[in-house]
Amino acid sequence: MENRICIFRRYHKRTLPKITAQLNTQNEVFISSYDDAEQRCIVRVASDRSMGAYYLYDVPSDTLTHLADVGAWLKPELLCDMKPIRFVARDGLLINGYLTLPQGRPAEQLPVVVNPHGGPWARDNWGFNPQVQFLANRGYAVLQINFRGSTGFGKAFWAASHKQWGLTMQDDITDGVQYLIEQGIADPRRIAIYGASYGGYATLAGITFTPDLYACAIDYVGVSNLFTFLQTIPPYWKPMLEMMYEMVGHPEHDREQLMATSPVFHTDKIKTPLLVAQGAKDPRVNINESDQIVNALRARGITVQYIVKENEGHGFHNQENRFEFYEALEAFLDKHLKQPISNL
Repeated sequence: MENRICIFRRYHKRTLPKITAQLNTQNEVFISSYDDAEQRCIVRVASDRSMGAYYLYDVPSDTLTHLADVGAWLKPELLCDMKPIRFVARDGLLINGYLTLPQGRPAEQLPVVVNPHGGPWARDNWGFNPQVQFLANRGYAVLQINFRGSTGFGKAFWAASHKQWGLTMQDDITDGVQYLIEQGIADPRRIAIYGASYGGYATLAGITFTPDLYACAIDYVGVSNLFTFLQTIPPYWKPMLEMMYEMVGHPEHDREQLMATSPVFHTDKIKTPLLVAQGAKDPRVNINESDQIVNALRARGITVQYIVKENEGHGFHNQENRFEFYEALEAFLDKHLKQPISNL
């Protein structure tokens, strides 16, 4: 029996051109679902500056009916364009990403927030990203990099990330920052790095192994110690543990490498102002990951802003906690990036 994914792809290929022709739009158009009879489907239209709208498409009559707008209160003309970029990493690998520039400012000497994605075997996509818009609206260019290991670029690109946490994967992020500096887009004195989960690890690795590159950093539920991270894999990940050893590293066979690439063992190199946010009940990145890095830095007399929420897991989902985090994020970036370092 033909599986539903294959049917959906065939249906999508057959139906989507008709829908796109009717909409006459430059925005992204895709089918989100369809009925069993394949006679009607739900269509989503969206872009980098709009959360878009939903339509009902009737196949027999070839008609579209508008159902609802999403985030209609957001005005696309006030939001920022997300543009694809590409650069060549130091070892010759082609790296793709996205750059969102703030409105009304020339693309030169801008404060930049580098936002490595989580996963790490996931990817950033073109489209509406509320976090990116939040940052760009406040005057920051936002750099998203699909470093090696990101999905959608082929098996070899994905496999190139195996056992490369803190190594070539981190080099890709560093090389992306250097690309913006060389292009004159980024002010080298005003670059921040902010990421969640693996992106949090990349944030800590960035300020540990390239301590002069970033003016400030925000680690959101990030890994600091690869040994304890692998030891606290949640039960629903246990079937994947051997695969994690192959892709991240084995705590015994790769001990020296994991020691070298775990930021918590190299806190003497960290001098960048740091904000850390963590859910106390996080099953994926245990709170011990954040506690370790914060305690190690505080033991050296370094002030770290630390937000812990007892009612949160892997990321903040309660509205009041999200408000508090983004208010803290905004104030933190405002303090460290708004003016060149020499003028602070």
